[in-house]
Amino acid sequence: MRFGRWLSALALIGSLFATGAQAEAIKVGILKVGASGPLYIAQERGYFAAENLQVELVSFGAGQAVAVAVASGDIDIGVTGLTAGLYNLASNGQIRVVAGLHREAHGFHTLGYFASKRAYDAGLTSLRDIAGHSVALTTIGSTTHYAVALLAMKYGFPLESVRILPLQSNTNSAAAVTGGQADAAMVASTMEPEVEKGGARLLGWVGDETPWQLGSVFVSGKTADERGDMIHRFLRALAKGARDYHDAFTDAHEARADGPTAPAVLAIMSKYLGASPEKLDGEIPYVDPKLRLDFRDMARQIDWYRSQGMVKGDISVDKLVDRRYAVPLQ
Repeated sequence: MRFGRWLSALALIGSLFATGAQAEAIKVGILKVGASGPLYIAQERGYFAAENLQVELVSFGAGQAVAVAVASGDIDIGVTGLTAGLYNLASNGQIRVVAGLHREAHGFHTLGYFASKRAYDAGLTSLRDIAGHSVALTTIGSTTHYAVALLAMKYGFPLESVRILPLQSNTNSAAAVTGGQADAAMVASTMEPEVEKGGARLLGWVGDETPWQLGSVFVSGKTADERGDMIHRFLRALAKGARDYHDAFTDAHEARADGPTAPAVLAIMSKYLGASPEKLDGEIPYVDPKLRLDFRDMARQIDWYRSQGMVKGDISVDKLVDRRYAVPLQ
């Protein structure tokens, strides 16, 4: 009897090793921000492992760098914001969007408008006053650049009246506004500590001012055509993480509210982001629990980028989005 149990234990151990050996290793490019929370959850709770995926999360400083890495094959999947660079790569088939993730939505904090103390004291006290000032952001054609354009449309000032300072990363943009080298900055919500210390002033949140489709999941055209099974497994696991995230921070009316599972989810995010749960709780972006995409808003983005000369190729939502995987927002 004992011998039989011993053989069963050996068989179990052997099967575990075999399963681990067969796991498909993939690299996923992300930004180290709260919107990556669903990936951290899927990693921590074994959702990727359950789909036989060994996922390495690779952090980048800006979204466009993730798109370039996907197109070059340095990483397998990108999960970050939609940018002009991504649209240009998609125009010749190098990139295909397979799912959504986070959106700018009222009451949820992802990107904020922050003024330097010097500029604020000199009169830059509202978003209507941005015209005529310098604004630090990651790169030309980035999500932050598009957000400034939406603000200009909303308040009726010419985007050309704003001096854009592309500083390549959120960290550099934050340093520029706290140091007074930029009048304002479009920065992820990690600026809150500087606001508390008085080094910057919060002018508003993008989600409250101009909601739009921000995040996406994308792969190379080659991966979309040749590795469909991997993509479906990845999206199933990510959707579980997105559902856990959504239910922790969103109520039945899709409003921002912590639920009973919020502390556990915040603990996971804290582990990966190196920030306290209390801090992260004030910086939660909206995540779609079904990974849906707002096709209409993406068409608007493409039109704007093309009008600015940032997207030159033949690109449309139908060419960009791979409907074998993507789910539209109704």
